[in-house]
Amino acid sequence: MAFFEEIASAVIAGDPAKSQELVKKALDGGAKPLDIVDQGLMAGMNVVGERFKRCDMFVPEVLMAAKAMNMGLDLVKPHLDSASRAGTGTVVIGTVKGDLHDIGKNLVAMLLESKGLNVVNLGVDVSAETFVNAVKQHSPQIVGMSALLTTTMLVMKDVIDALKEANLRDSVKVMIGGAPVTQDFATEIGADGYAPDAVTATDLAKGLLG
Repeated sequence: MAFFEEIASAVIAGDPAKSQELVKKALDGGAKPLDIVDQGLMAGMNVVGERFKRCDMFVPEVLMAAKAMNMGLDLVKPHLDSASRAGTGTVVIGTVKGDLHDIGKNLVAMLLESKGLNVVNLGVDVSAETFVNAVKQHSPQIVGMSALLTTTMLVMKDVIDALKEANLRDSVKVMIGGAPVTQDFATEIGADGYAPDAVTATDLAKGLLG
């Protein structure tokens, strides 16, 4: 148990090298991979999420914590069988076309992964066609879109319309976020949810998955 707490502490401290070192020791010592994830890596990231929500941590610190979590997770993933990862859900996420901002979107992606979700990160400047093709390829439960500009947020509706035209809209939930985005805008374009920050986005995704 103390070993898992050390892993969690390394994540909270945003120390990727320490996180990897401790995860490797845990694996070599025979710890169960899922216990390392649940009681170590995710436990640490949960603390980070709560502190971020209370403004006790800020984006650069959260990004480092997420990096520490992900580097530890990379060591554990090969040891997780398919059954242990099944049923967690898949999210396709990207910054819409014309928008090159990705810090917030990447933060959401990392926090979603820390919750055990499979995340397909399409990057930035993503067209409606690319979102549609990704839904066809990965069959996600959720599509997440980000925009930081008032001009590019309008593309979110184009993506939703494209999903409708491809008869895919009913198969996915759509969540949106970004500085200019509001709940009213989400309602106006027909999105299923809006999140004002990364932590809320992870809670929203879990809620949409049911």
